[in-house]
Order: sequence, then C-alpha cells, then structure tokens
Amino acid sequence: MELYNLKHPSQKVSFTQAVKLGLGKDRGLFFPVSIPRLDNIDALLAMDFVERSKAILGAWLADELGQEQVDSLVERAFNFELPLTKADDRRFCLELFHGPTLAFKDFGARFMAQCLNSLAQEDKLTILTATSGDTGAAVADAFYGLDKVQVVVLYPKGKISLLQEKMFTTLGDNIHTVAVESDFDACQDMVKAAFEDSDVRDGLHLNSANSINISRLLAQVCYYFEAVAQFKRANQGDPVIAVPSGNFGNLTAGLFAKAMGLPVKRFVAATNSNDTVPRYLADGQWSPKATVATLSNAMDVAEPSNWPRVETIMEAMNWPLSELVGVGLSEQDTVEALDELYRGGYLSEPHAAIAAKALSLTMSADEQGIFLGTAHPAKFKEVVEQALAIELELPSELQAVKDKPILSAELPADFARLKAHLFETLA
Repeated sequence: MELYNLKHPSQKVSFTQAVKLGLGKDRGLFFPVSIPRLDNIDALLAMDFVERSKAILGAWLADELGQEQVDSLVERAFNFELPLTKADDRRFCLELFHGPTLAFKDFGARFMAQCLNSLAQEDKLTILTATSGDTGAAVADAFYGLDKVQVVVLYPKGKISLLQEKMFTTLGDNIHTVAVESDFDACQDMVKAAFEDSDVRDGLHLNSANSINISRLLAQVCYYFEAVAQFKRANQGDPVIAVPSGNFGNLTAGLFAKAMGLPVKRFVAATNSNDTVPRYLADGQWSPKATVATLSNAMDVAEPSNWPRVETIMEAMNWPLSELVGVGLSEQDTVEALDELYRGGYLSEPHAAIAAKALSLTMSADEQGIFLGTAHPAKFKEVVEQALAIELELPSELQAVKDKPILSAELPADFARLKAHLFETLA
C-alpha cells in the first residue's frame, strides 16, 4: 500500500511507515495513492464480520503485509459484537459500543495497537494523542501494559464526562494522562506541535493514535460494511447513513467504504453546535468559530483534522460535495432527540441522538437509514439521566473505575510546558 502526504505529495510512504509516523511533513495527512475497488459486494455482505473484515483490509494491505498477517491482526482486534438495533420503523442504530471501553474508538485503537505491536517491534514508541472523550479510553486500553509503548493522552480539563475520564486516567503504568486547561482543539494543536518539534518527535519516537493515523481509519471501514450487511437482511434498497461527527475520521472511513463499492445512498454529517462543516457545505465558506462545550462533548471540535481527507475522497471519486448532507443541532435539539428515541423504546446518548435526529430531518418518506451509536449511554450517565428523568445502571466496565483516583497531570495549553513534562515523565 502506498500513501502520500496531502500537503507534500512528493512524500510517499508505505502503510508500515504511515502507521509509525502518524503525520507527514508539515502536519500533512497521509492518503492512499489508490482506493481498492471490491467487485464481489454481495458475497462479502453474506460473510460474517471477521471474515469480511479480513477481505476488506486484505484489499488494502495484503500486498505489503501478506494476507496471513492481515488475518491475524483482524482476529486479535475484532472480538466483540456490533448489532444493528431497530430504533423505529425507519431508523436503525449500529451499536459500536460493545467493546472493552464501550465506544466505537475500540475498533480503530485495537487494530492500530496490533499493527504497531507487529510492525514496530524493534522500536520503543511514544503514543501521543488528544481526546475529546472516547479516544483516550480506547487507546489506553489497547496499549495498556505493552512493554515497548508509552502512551500520553491530552484531554480538555472539565470538558469530558467524569466516567469517560475515569476510564483512561486511572490506569497508570505505561499510560500517562494530561488534563489541559483549554478545549480539544488546543489539545490537538499541542499534539501537532510535538510532531513538528524534532527533539520531541525523534527523541521520544512519537506516534499518534488519533484518527489522523491511517490504521484507525482502515479499521473503521469494516463496520460500515457490517451495518449495510445487517440492514439488507431485512430491508430493501440502500440506507442513508448519519454519522455523529467531530474530528471527521468516522465519516472519512464511511466514504472509503463507499468508494470501495459499499452501497450507501448518501451520508449525513451530523454535528452539534460546533457546526463548521454543515455551514461550509451550505455556503462554501470555511469559517470555524471558537469551540463551545456541549452535551455531546466528543464532537466539540471546531476545526476537524480529517476534513482534508473527506474532500480528497470526494474529488478522487468525482463526487460533488453537494452529495454530503450537513446538519448541525442545538443543545435543545439534542435533548429532544434523546427523548424522542426513548419514548419510542430506544435508549441512546447525545452523540447518537444527534445522528438519529439528522436522519429524521433529511430522509424522504420512502427512505430508511442507519445512525451510528458511538458510545454506551452510561458513559454520559448524568446527561442522559437528567434529560430523560431516569436512573441508569452502570455496566461492569464503568463500575470498575468509578471510584478509582484520577492520576492526571494538569497543564496550561502551552507547548513548552508539555515538552518539558514529556521529557520529565518519559525520557
């Protein structure tokens, strides 16, 4: 597999190099030189998730890694269920929260960890990543206890739910967490600055586990195929798919799936009040505003890093941007969407509820759609309980961490301070 840097197309790398580097020169994102096209879609959709995922990822990676190694990576990473659950007659939720940290990030993080464990055994690595909620837990769980990998997770202090925070800040060992006194965009900027600083990048052998890492995106392609496979067993036509969107890695993976041949009618990019993309799709003006804190905090991203990949896929496939639908919803909309789902018999959480509402607002009367359930409702216990006037029982994964002490350092949004902290902690 060959990839190139979107900012410097002359920089070309293999998949192995892209996984290890994370980012290219000048923070450039790596993008595949070609997207494999799958011709046997019906046969693929008839397979089970793991066997199908081997074929999908093999189309990208077998020429470099060999199909046998691809199969091994998939078997070790994808070992939990992902049911498509009926919310009502026209909307279905792909529940991606049945992994070890109860969030969709488990798919990408576990596959990336397996890749690095297999491909970078001779190197000692530092994973430096930022999280707006669920990435931190998924990455920490995936890499916890690996001898040759140190993990540092930055997150916005006070702007993720307490249970989200407890899932990755209570581990210790090779997992180091930093509460940054700012928002997610500032955390992400500090990560990018670290990759541009040769002392940090080379001295600590940096890698990033954000959705900017191509291995995470390829893993996420697989569950879009599973969504459509389950949908078509009981329904006619092709689904509309609504994606709760923050940093836009999830939508990027969906577009890769469609480019490979997956029959999706269209995608809906559903955001909260941090609606840079819906506004851009409406008026053609890229005008990020300051990030605002919302009930759907994992989507509190004003400048999504993966957007250049979205535009590149659309251009490569000759798809007009107008084929993407953008919907930005308010806090009141979010609560109403949660309540509507619950009264209809489906318990959800803020991010998925926004996507479900976006489906309702954009589907015609003869269409059906899928929205992605990106996290377990209990990860947003306080928000869900207050919105619905109910009491949620904690699953065992959250029960195990709720009383553990948080081990995070606290820093201002200052790269010099972060740099000093990294060398004090890791060198």
